[in-house]
Amino acid sequence: MMTHQRASLLLALLIGSALSFAPSPHTTVTLRRIQQSHSSTILNAGGFEWEDPTSNEADPGVENPFKNPSLLKSTDGDDSLKVDPARLLSPRLRGCNLYFIGMMGSGKSTVGDLVARRMGTYNFLDTDTILERAAGMSIPEVFEAEGEEAFRVAEAQVLDSVHAHVRIVVSTGGGLVMRNQNWSKLQTGLVVYLKVDPEVIMKRIEGTDRPLLQTENPLETLKKLTEERKERYEQADVTVEIEEGMSVEDVADKCVRALHDFIDDNPPAWKQAKAKAAADGLDWVQ
Repeated sequence: MMTHQRASLLLALLIGSALSFAPSPHTTVTLRRIQQSHSSTILNAGGFEWEDPTSNEADPGVENPFKNPSLLKSTDGDDSLKVDPARLLSPRLRGCNLYFIGMMGSGKSTVGDLVARRMGTYNFLDTDTILERAAGMSIPEVFEAEGEEAFRVAEAQVLDSVHAHVRIVVSTGGGLVMRNQNWSKLQTGLVVYLKVDPEVIMKRIEGTDRPLLQTENPLETLKKLTEERKERYEQADVTVEIEEGMSVEDVADKCVRALHDFIDDNPPAWKQAKAKAAADGLDWVQ
């Protein structure tokens, strides 16, 4: 075991290094200022910025492509799509982050990376990868050297360093949801739970070196962990059930469609007020 001093040094290294793997906040702020300087819809009133909800910046006018067949069907008569629904997801999210949660081996990293690449304007980050690069050792090695509690502290610090950024898809560690401080950060974005049966997961990671599964009966341990985390997992905004045999592309498609539907079912408050005003025959903003 490492000494307390060395453990503290590693945690400090993780906290500082995690920032280097995230998009630059300076770049984000600069782009936002440039966009605002060219927008006629940003008004300063009483020290606050007000954005006209009827402007193109506030409402890009992109709808759910799955409810608009003309966007999806190719004119060539084949099975190809006219537009990737994931590409249309980005403007509908308006910078909101996506957080993938679920058990180890559920495919969070692979699926999250594919969804981000298909969206085009979002970056992908993996909290486990960030932690491993910062520590210079694998997750099992961190567990062995520091123990689970120190790992969870470092994991929380990594999440803290990335969640303030926008337009990112984040794959999280399986147990990250169990800390209240982490869950509150996840709720600043949209949370996607990849739900996979433990038996399916075990087939994927058989012979694994996952620290928490180094037991006499890994499957029973996995079932127990799943049950312990179930309540938190099921609080996700979107749950995507994954069946055995589904490809990464199939799962990504299912996630994209579920997110489009979630946005439809949970419009922002101003959009609801605008729709109500229109239904009442009232002009929105003069």
